[in-house]
Amino acid sequence: MATINFTIIDNPFDFTPMHKAIQKFVDDELLAGASAIVLKDNKIVDYKTWGYADTASQKLIEEDTIFRIYSNTKIITSVAAMCLYEDGKFELDDPIEKHLPQLSNLKVLKSGSTDPSETEGLQSKPTLRQLVSHHAGFSYGIFEESPVDVLYMEKKVLDPGSTLEDLVNKLAYIPLAYQPGARWQYSVSADILARLVEVWSGQSFIEFIKERIFTPLGMVDTDFYVPEDKHHRLATNYVPVDDMDPMKPGLNTAPDTMMGGYLEPKPFLSGGGGLVSTMSDYTKFIRMLVGEGEFNAVRILKPETVAMMHSNQLPDGMGVQLPNWYMPNTVFGVGLAIKTQPLDGEPTEAIDEFHWGGLAGTHTWISPRAGVAALIFVQRLPGFWHEFSHEFKRQVYKALTQ
Repeated sequence: MATINFTIIDNPFDFTPMHKAIQKFVDDELLAGASAIVLKDNKIVDYKTWGYADTASQKLIEEDTIFRIYSNTKIITSVAAMCLYEDGKFELDDPIEKHLPQLSNLKVLKSGSTDPSETEGLQSKPTLRQLVSHHAGFSYGIFEESPVDVLYMEKKVLDPGSTLEDLVNKLAYIPLAYQPGARWQYSVSADILARLVEVWSGQSFIEFIKERIFTPLGMVDTDFYVPEDKHHRLATNYVPVDDMDPMKPGLNTAPDTMMGGYLEPKPFLSGGGGLVSTMSDYTKFIRMLVGEGEFNAVRILKPETVAMMHSNQLPDGMGVQLPNWYMPNTVFGVGLAIKTQPLDGEPTEAIDEFHWGGLAGTHTWISPRAGVAALIFVQRLPGFWHEFSHEFKRQVYKALTQ
C-alpha cells in the first residue's frame, strides 16, 4: 500500500470552512464520500477525508481507497507522450498520418449535414498538436454531440474487448466531425495518443507508463484494473437519484459497467479514461507537475516541456466547449485545460490555473500564480462539472490567498 506520509508543521492556513463545505455535500447525500489534498509551494498543507467508500457497508474513505479516475487518465497519457517528444519521436506539427498511416485517407462530415454518410475532403491534415488539444476533428461517440457519433457507437470504437490498435483501425472508416482546426471538441484523442505511445515506444501502453512514470514516482496502485487482493479497496460509484435534478439529495449505486469494469484485466488500455488510482499515487503525479517535471529527485519531464503542456495550443479565439455545458474563459494545452479568467468567488491568482478531472468527480488543479495545487476525489457519476468541485476550489483559494 502506498502512503502519503506527511507532517504539517505550523500550518498558518484555516481550512475549516472548506472541510465544513464538503461535509455538507456528504450530509445532503450529494456525495457518498470524498478525499482531498491541498498543496502550497508543493508542500502538503491539508489532507482530509469525508464519508464512505461504500455506503451500504459504511466502509470509510481511507488513504488507500482506490478511485476510478476516468479522464484524469488523459493527463498521464499526455505526460507519457511528452516523454517520447523529449526522446525525439515526433514534433507537434507532424501530421497524424505520418505516425498512423491507417488515418491517411480520412474524410470529414459535410458541413451542415446531419447524415454521417455525406462527407467531403480534408482542407488540411490533422496534426499531433491538434490531437493533444482536442481540435483535430475527432469526436467521442458517447455524448451524441455530432452526427458521426452514431458511427462511433455502431463500430464500438470504445469497446473494452478491443485494443488501442483496433480503435485506430475503426476510426479510419469514420469521418471526422469537422475540419481539423475548426473547433474544440472533446474526443477520443487521448486514446489515439495512447496508441501512438505504443507505436513510438514499441511497448504496450501500460508497460510504458509503468516504466517511465508509475515506477519512478512510486505509484503502486495506479493501473487499468484492480487486482483481487485490492478489490476491497475500490470505492463504489454512485449516481444521483434524479438525473434531471442533480442537486436533489440522494444517491443510487451505479452499475460498474463503464470501461468494461475494473475487477479483471481487459484488452482496452484506454488513455482517455481507463485508469484507477489512489489519492496517494495521484498526489505524487501532481507534485511532479508542480515541480516542473520533477518530484523526490526523480525527473520525468524537462521544465520547458511541462511549461509547454500548460501553454495554450488552440488557435486565437477558440475555447473549450464540453457536451451539454460550457467551460467559460478556458483554453487548452497538451492534455490540460487552462483558465484565462477566474470563476465567481475565485481570486485573480486563479488565472493560468491548469486542470482536468474525471467523469466521477476526481478533480486536480494547479495554480502557478498562487503557488497552489489541490486534488479532490469523489465517486459520483456525473461529477466533472459539479458544484462540490467549484465550492472546494473557492474555499481552498480563500484559505490560501487571504
